[in-house]
Amino acid sequence: MADLKAQIIEQLNLHEVAPESIGDDQPLFSKEGLGLDSIDALELIVLLQQHYNIRIANPEEGPKIFQSVRTMAEYITANQTIKA
Repeated sequence: MADLKAQIIEQLNLHEVAPESIGDDQPLFSKEGLGLDSIDALELIVLLQQHYNIRIANPEEGPKIFQSVRTMAEYITANQTIKA
């Protein structure tokens, strides 16, 4: 999950945040967590598409997928396609 945390930091330009300071289960979109917003959600979708070749078919799944780094990692593991 450290790689995913580093990718999130890079994608969202959160360079003041250290990857190790982000808890695996820390909420991404709450004041208690990273406090991300809807623009950040779009950037996370781009991250999934560009780095993992994953498209979210149902936008209503977004809040569940982007709840935490762990939920993102689980979604990536379950949906990543092998690049030939």
